[in-house]
Amino acid sequence: MTKSVSKTDPLSDLLRRFTARFGSDPRVFRAPGRVNLIGEHTDYNDGFVLPAAINLYTWVAIAPRPDQVLRVFSENLNETAEIDLREGNTEPRDSWADYVRGISLMLQRQGLGLRGADIAIYSNVPRGAGLSSSAALEVSLASALLGVSGQSLELVELAKLCQRAENEFVGARVGIMDQFTACFGSIDRAILLDCRSLAYKHLPLPSKVAMVVCNTMVKHGHSGGEYNDRRAQCEEGIAILRRYFPSIKALRDVTLAQLANRRSDLPELIYRRCLHVISENERVLRTFDALQQDDLATAGRWMAESHLSLKNEYEASCRELDVMVEVAAGQPGVVASRMTGGGFGGCTVNLVETGSVEQFRYGVAEGYKRAMQIDPEIYVLTAGAGVMEIELSVKN
Repeated sequence: MTKSVSKTDPLSDLLRRFTARFGSDPRVFRAPGRVNLIGEHTDYNDGFVLPAAINLYTWVAIAPRPDQVLRVFSENLNETAEIDLREGNTEPRDSWADYVRGISLMLQRQGLGLRGADIAIYSNVPRGAGLSSSAALEVSLASALLGVSGQSLELVELAKLCQRAENEFVGARVGIMDQFTACFGSIDRAILLDCRSLAYKHLPLPSKVAMVVCNTMVKHGHSGGEYNDRRAQCEEGIAILRRYFPSIKALRDVTLAQLANRRSDLPELIYRRCLHVISENERVLRTFDALQQDDLATAGRWMAESHLSLKNEYEASCRELDVMVEVAAGQPGVVASRMTGGGFGGCTVNLVETGSVEQFRYGVAEGYKRAMQIDPEIYVLTAGAGVMEIELSVKN
């Protein structure tokens, strides 16, 4: 899929800087961030999620080189990295360039020959906000490296490869949701994704509400710490439950009745982690049905229950997220409010009646600042398209 860019497009700045830095004209690839309406910490448990790609993106400008070197410049960080593709045993270095190293390594392990390239990266997806800036980078970068090398992958395989790069190289044990959404996003539609089979359905979003994302300004990270701990706790729960239900492969296969029957066999902490995931899968499917029927009130109730479960059972929220949800709930026109993304900071997602959006933004900004002494960032977003190469035909 291609999209033309005009002289007034902000992307033109990236093109000018690329040419000035590297002395050549690039191709440009773009992938979106995502917001998850509901379905948190279910993807790595083979469950269901309901995300939407958003109209915030990572752009990768790229031109081939005659050698086997990647020269990469981050416009956001004003930093440069150089990667030799002939170094097969490269190790992560705890920097943004690990994503480049990880993606190039996974592509090579797939047997895809890569050319050296000059690369410039720019993103307006907020980092550490739970809007999947890492997947937007991975997917746009992998597409760019494939394109400049004359290679290709099916989108499903591209999403899987980018997930492996984050799991195996960066060290974040994320599920497939973020990378899949960056690949398969659709304008004005969310995606109901079965994270086991990767079967999916697009869901038209109700036109009477807007997606408003509120950033607590508390950054979170996936590569270690609480996020990986939660995944390990789910795996512990599965190991115990499999003694009684040998056919289960993941928490997605366990019913609430089965969990209740074996509660005494599980440590209390592990029980609560499992309870969140199993009940969250049900909430995703019920929210999808409610939105299909334009029943916003019911969808809002399931989303509110999701946040409470993440707060109380999964303990993936934080004070700032809880305050943001509480403040939003008191605003006129609010249909739903909950944390979105992995948690421990980041953003809330809100469905707000279109006529109340500006009042909502003002009220939340004032209320959150008063409670936390932090100025939030608030984004009114639309569902965007998935990864694409930008057609650089300049319009007059």
